[in-house]
Amino acid sequence: MATTSRGRAAPARAGSKTAIPQLPWDQVRPAPVVLVSGPETVLADRAIRLLRDILRAEDPSLEVSDIDAGAYAPGELLTLASPSLFAEPRLIRVSNVDKMTDAFLDEAMAYLPAAADETYVVLRYPSGTRGKKLLDAIRAGTGGGIEIVCAELKRDSDKQDFVVAEFRAANRKITGPGLRALVSAFSDDLAELAAACQQLLADTSDDVTDETVAKYYGGRVEVNAFAVADAAIAGQYGESLRLLRHALASGADPVPMVAAFAMKLRTMAKLHGQRGGSGALASRFGLAPWQVDRALRDLQGWSDAGLGRAIDVIAETDAQVKGGGRDPVYPLERMVEQLSDRSRR
Repeated sequence: MATTSRGRAAPARAGSKTAIPQLPWDQVRPAPVVLVSGPETVLADRAIRLLRDILRAEDPSLEVSDIDAGAYAPGELLTLASPSLFAEPRLIRVSNVDKMTDAFLDEAMAYLPAAADETYVVLRYPSGTRGKKLLDAIRAGTGGGIEIVCAELKRDSDKQDFVVAEFRAANRKITGPGLRALVSAFSDDLAELAAACQQLLADTSDDVTDETVAKYYGGRVEVNAFAVADAAIAGQYGESLRLLRHALASGADPVPMVAAFAMKLRTMAKLHGQRGGSGALASRFGLAPWQVDRALRDLQGWSDAGLGRAIDVIAETDAQVKGGGRDPVYPLERMVEQLSDRSRR
C-alpha cells in the first residue's frame, strides 16, 4: 500500500497488485464500489458519512440502505441494488465485511462485473483474511471501485491533520498552539479527540486557541517531554518554559524530560553536516525517514559549537536531576534557557 511522507494514502503505482485509487478518508468520492479498509473506525465512519452527504447534495432523493454481511440474507444485495420505480440513486452500506457469509461473498463477486447504475456500494472491511477473493477482485479493478484507507493514526502529525480537516469542514480555524494542545490532551483516543473537536466547534465561534483548549480540557492536557524539547530547540524560550512548568505541575518526572532532550540532540548531532535524501540518511543511521526530516528542520540555526555546548548542558542537567543537585527544577529551567538562546549557537 502506497503512502505519502505524512502517512496518508496515495494512488497505487502502476504494476502493483492494487489497480484502483487508494485515498485518505477526507478524499472519498462516489464510485460504484467503495472499499473502506483499515482499523480506524472514526476515520471510516467519517468517510462513509461524507460520501452520503456528497451523494445527497447531488440528489436529495438518495435512498440509503444497510446490510450486515455477517448475517446476510441471500438475494439482499441484488434486491437493494435493483432499479426503483423513479430511478433514485442508491447508497448501500455494508458492515462486517470481514465476517461475511458465503452467500454474501458469492453474490458480491457476481455483482462486481455488473454493478447497477446510480448505485454506490460501500464495503466496510476493518482487517482480516475472510473474503480475500472479494478484496482482491475489487483492488484489481473489477467493479470500477476505489479504496478508502483508514489506517490507525499513530503519529501526532497525522492526528493534527485529522483535527485540521475537522475544523476545515466546518469553515473554522484552530491556531497552531491550540492544535498541539488539543492533540496532546486526547493523544491516546481518536474517538475522544473527534468528540472534543465537535464540542469546541459547537460551543465556540472564534478561532480555537490553546487558551480555549485549556478552558475546556485543562485537566486533560498532558505536555509531552518532546514538546518541551521541540520548543527549546526552536529558540522559543517563553513557550518551552511554559510547557516545562505545566509538565512538572502535572507530575512529569525530570529524568525522562532530560532524556527526551538528549535523544533529540543525539539525532541532530548525527545528521549535522550530512547530505542526501531522507531515505538514504535514515538507512545509514538506523532512523525512520520522519526522524531525519524532523532533525534536519531542528538543525536550522545550529552550529557545531552550539551543538557541543548543548550536549554538555544536557549531560550536566542529567547528573543534577539524578541526585547531583538538591532541586531538579532549577537545572531543568536552566537547560531550557540555554538551549533556547540562539545567541549561543
